[in-house]
Amino acid sequence: MAARGLDLILHGAQVKLCDKLKGVRKPYKEVIDVFQGDLHGAGMKPLTFVRQVLAACVYPPLINSNNLPLDVRQRAQEELGRCVGGSVGSYSAAAGIPEIVHSISEFIKRRDGGIPSHPENIYISPGSQWSISNILNVLVNREASPRTGVLIPVPFYNKTVLSITQLGAVTVPYYLSEEQGWALQVDELQRALESAKGVCNPVALYVINPGNPAGYVQSQKSVQEVIRFAWEKRLFLLVDELYQDCVYGENCEFVSYKRTLSEMGPPFSGTVELASFHSVSKGFLGECGLRAGYVELVNLDPAVMKHIHTLSSKDSCTPILGQIALDLMTDPPKPGDPSYPLYKQEIEHIRAVLVHNVKRVHEVINSLPGFSCPPLEGGLFAFPRLNLTPKAIQKAKELGLQPDTFYCTRLLEEGGVFTGPGWEYGQKEGTYHIRFCIAAPQDVMEELLRRLSSFHMTFMKDFS
Repeated sequence: MAARGLDLILHGAQVKLCDKLKGVRKPYKEVIDVFQGDLHGAGMKPLTFVRQVLAACVYPPLINSNNLPLDVRQRAQEELGRCVGGSVGSYSAAAGIPEIVHSISEFIKRRDGGIPSHPENIYISPGSQWSISNILNVLVNREASPRTGVLIPVPFYNKTVLSITQLGAVTVPYYLSEEQGWALQVDELQRALESAKGVCNPVALYVINPGNPAGYVQSQKSVQEVIRFAWEKRLFLLVDELYQDCVYGENCEFVSYKRTLSEMGPPFSGTVELASFHSVSKGFLGECGLRAGYVELVNLDPAVMKHIHTLSSKDSCTPILGQIALDLMTDPPKPGDPSYPLYKQEIEHIRAVLVHNVKRVHEVINSLPGFSCPPLEGGLFAFPRLNLTPKAIQKAKELGLQPDTFYCTRLLEEGGVFTGPGWEYGQKEGTYHIRFCIAAPQDVMEELLRRLSSFHMTFMKDFS
């Protein structure tokens, strides 16, 4: 814990160094920040339709302006009609604006091939992390002995780990198979569950599909296997499906856990408890700053649902602009609408950029000595493995740093690329990684790869 605490402090120093370097003369003009999954921060452009509707909602006189397409003005008027007092500055119901909750349920129904989705099982939240924390709050018994356990994948999103541990629960890691493209294996789930005996009482299994930071996409067979395991072990399924639009691997397709669960039929479909999360921050919207997401709950006991409703009601509502963005994400322009051609063009451009970047990252990373990266199938991150020399590892230890933190700090200072060290997300003992966002314009990604390649070759030579 002491070493991890030191690295947390050093990571904070790395962030400060990133800010400091932006004003220091270096061989590069600016720092390329790909530490977070922030599309707009990395230079990707917002979707025009979304921003136009939001603009008209914030400044309603635009609704009467011919400078905006007709469907934009009509949509803004419709959104304002759902707001108390016709203003985005008003409160809404704690669970979200009812019409938008209904829109989300219709989106889920379309996505899942007609399988019903019920609005009363959906809660809008100020970001997916808020929903995750609230559901964990219901699952975790702070007074239990042994303590409550949650199975989590490794690598894993570190903020959720903090949410679990702050509630007094224990994280039980299961390791994704890097050698098999970060595959989720049921045998490993069983091993993790066995390791928890005498330590904690596991009540939930957390899954990320598509993966973050490991860019895998589960097959339907894999999803079915996980559902069977959860049913057999009586585990609550927590499923992060934030990157469901970001799938670009060959022969890969996103299949939701809810759809698979329903299609499996009894006894699974009516008994496995499931919480599925989504957000406007990820995917093609990339509206991280608007802070809006949702959770859909399946097969929960009515008494538990009542408790969750009470929990959600104690907080203020999700920002109204974020709720509207959710509505625009789940009910976008359709063929025949004036905004549809541009909307389709922008979506296709973002997808093309991601596909290009995925290919280039895989090519360049695997061409560098001491680096390896499985094919990226989905998500917004690369998580390549870094095979450091004994000399580099020893130097890091002398500085009191994790080896991949040492690498990332040097990359930031000398190459002007801000990435995340693998230890922050979890990794097998003796392995090292870096994480970076691939959702950047093509020219930015090419410059990033050029800098990374140049720095890496020098680093490996210096510590050979």
